[in-house]
Amino acid sequence: MRIDRGFNGGLVLAVLSAASFGMAGPLARGLLEAGWSPGAVVLARLSIGAAALSPFAIIALRGRWGLLRTQLRPLLVYGALGLAGTQFCYFSAVGTMDVAPALLIEFTAPIAIVLWLWARRGQRPQPLTLLGGGAAVLGLVLALDLASGAEVAWTGALWAFAAMIGNAAYFLIAGETEDVLPPIALAGVGLAIAAAVLAALGVIGILPMHVNFAAAGYAVGAGPWWVPLLALGLISAALAYASGTAAIRRLGSRVGSFVALLEVVAAALFAWLLLDQLPGLSVLLGGLLIITGVVLVRRAEPAQVRPSQSAC
Repeated sequence: MRIDRGFNGGLVLAVLSAASFGMAGPLARGLLEAGWSPGAVVLARLSIGAAALSPFAIIALRGRWGLLRTQLRPLLVYGALGLAGTQFCYFSAVGTMDVAPALLIEFTAPIAIVLWLWARRGQRPQPLTLLGGGAAVLGLVLALDLASGAEVAWTGALWAFAAMIGNAAYFLIAGETEDVLPPIALAGVGLAIAAAVLAALGVIGILPMHVNFAAAGYAVGAGPWWVPLLALGLISAALAYASGTAAIRRLGSRVGSFVALLEVVAAALFAWLLLDQLPGLSVLLGGLLIITGVVLVRRAEPAQVRPSQSAC
């Protein structure tokens, strides 16, 4: 993949993608507190994003519908677990804990990927990888404020860890299908599959779907429910995935994944602006250690871990 042409443009797109993804948790929190269930928020976000990306996915496929049939299994895992599962678990987490620590837990996915590749393919991690994993674990202890003995929202933390597993699946599937499906087609079809799975679970009653058309409240004031909902679908889903996949085409997976770490910073900033959630010193130090650990892991495993971008 050529990454020397259009590098600056790709960098701008990658930053735009990270910032767009970072809006998801804070925007969803307002709807959740207004009475929406996590399943309903995720379904709306995925459906709007899929509808917005579908024309571009169709154009990218150029009539090669057979690709979807041959890649059906990874597409199903990608959509159901990597997208729907990750977002549902992440929104469930931010319903009971602050956005910053929830996202920090989810961003330990590269550590899980390394362990998976070690167990499944015998790709033994390098010493730098182990150092990065240790830094990430220490960062989690600080981010969750375990050392001080403070009460932890364990339900939210468990949801965040579940989101991390889904995020790891997203990275793995995206890497395996990178040379088969156009990135924009993968994102568009994946969003459609994820929305269909959640809708089916809602219809049969497994996944609660509650909506409330009352105003959604944020630190900047209350507003109509449809404003954050459209922002979730168009900005933090469609725009985020479209700009992210375009950025990867220009930067390559490795550089793009480094820039994607800015999502943590963006999420913390939007949580402060929209929810008045200012991360404490422990969370900031923990986040720094987690990001450092992830960077060390990715630098040590360039050929083994091929994450494309964030899935929250």
